[in-house]
Amino acid sequence: MTEHIEIATVSSRGQICIPNSIREEMNIEEGNKLLFLFANDSITIRKANLKTFEEITKPLKESIKKSNLKESEVNNLIHRMRERK
Repeated sequence: MTEHIEIATVSSRGQICIPNSIREEMNIEEGNKLLFLFANDSITIRKANLKTFEEITKPLKESIKKSNLKESEVNNLIHRMRERK
């Protein structure tokens, strides 16, 4: 993969347009999912696929196994945690 440095502008709705050269290089098409990771004033964007989703949810699934939390309760837990912020 080649290196690209591009600038995008954020719209009033918080949207950005991924530059065409990057979309082509990463084979990003309409309907594809992207992951956003914010850390230390930087945003990393990754093309999401089943493997990356499994990597992200693995710690959550492991913690569920260790607790008595049922999988059906996960959505409620996520919403409660978001409300606390």
